[in-house]
Amino acid sequence: MHLIEREEQILTCIRRSIAERGKGPTMTEIGAAVDLRSKGTVAYHLRNLEERVVLLGDGYGWRTCRLR
Repeated sequence: MHLIEREEQILTCIRRSIAERGKGPTMTEIGAAVDLRSKGTVAYHLRNLEERVVLLGDGYGWRTCRLR
């Protein structure tokens, strides 16, 4: 599956956060890590990743998501 560069950056940010802290980053932290100011844009990319089944949301927010 082909992901755009921004989505790859977001996945890298999520993987790093889970490895270092045991939980995913906030949308604000993701935005800062990949140079996005809008939480809406971050949410757009997270939804795209979820639709592609790369990221699994659990309904409790993105901090508790799981990587596939």
